Amino acid sequence: MPYPTILEHGREVIRIEAEALQSLVARLDDEFARAVHMIYESEGRIIVSGIGKSGIIARKIVATMNSTGTPAIYLHPADAIHGDLGMVRSEDVVLLISKSGNTDELKQILPIFKRIQVPIISILGNVSPSTLRDNSDITLDASVEEEACPHNLAPTASTTAALALGDAIAVALLKRRDFTPEDFALFHPGGSLGKRLLLRVAQIMTAGEEVPLVHQAVPLKDAILEITSKRLGATCVVDDDGLLVGVITDGDLRRLLERDTDMKNLLAVDVMNAHPKTIPSNMLASSALELMERHKITQLIVTDEAKAPCGIVHMHDLVQLGLG
Repeated sequence: MPYPTILEHGREVIRIEAEALQSLVARLDDEFARAVHMIYESEGRIIVSGIGKSGIIARKIVATMNSTGTPAIYLHPADAIHGDLGMVRSEDVVLLISKSGNTDELKQILPIFKRIQVPIISILGNVSPSTLRDNSDITLDASVEEEACPHNLAPTASTTAALALGDAIAVALLKRRDFTPEDFALFHPGGSLGKRLLLRVAQIMTAGEEVPLVHQAVPLKDAILEITSKRLGATCVVDDDGLLVGVITDGDLRRLLERDTDMKNLLAVDVMNAHPKTIPSNMLASSALELMERHKITQLIVTDEAKAPCGIVHMHDLVQLGLG
């Protein structure tokens, strides 16, 4: 099959699904607001269920809700009738996902939901009268004019619409709960998002005796030895009170050599950059990376409230942590 034809097929699928989502925007009504309010006011979890392709969408919705502050559990309909219904409590809210509204596996567990008196929200691809629609407290319309499948059979546009509705519920709840980026990071501590939002400079900086440090009056030779021994490509320069007055980097030394300057009688104060870039230890590590990238430098001096150096953050450390 020639490439142009393949591209046409791909674009047609995306067009159909985009139009399905655009139609969904226009149909969103007070039922959606009621569904969000019902979940927000509940004291339990949201139990999401569906089977087949709808089950996959249900799992994704559960994952999104859990990561944005709404406790959610996926309930497989087949497992439900073999004991897993025991997880459902009256304070929960059930969210059922079905294209037809007459999914046999969901119909089997409806009577139990009714007996427990748990509220039921349905996301349906068919809003004509059906068992799920008739037994739901709230019905959300995820119907589509056509599937992207050329035979109008494989769930494609309909599953996209159901997923979008689930995302819309999750994000509406996120905003209702004033869920912050810091809250989000608490649920993602192991990923790069969590590191960007949680990791502080104090947790990753080189500190203590490992910090390269020289007095401003020492010979340049001593400053070079300090840079070499500490292997951070720079040294802090301090005054008599131990406060930061400058920094000498590998780059400063290379530029000095390019000028063919006699270095024998130079002191640290003669070579240092008197306006070093610094950062407090309580700042986010991601902020340190942004500062380095903005000024095209590879290290930042960490200072305390008195402006005394207490650490150094190196670009390589941030990259190794997955921030770069």
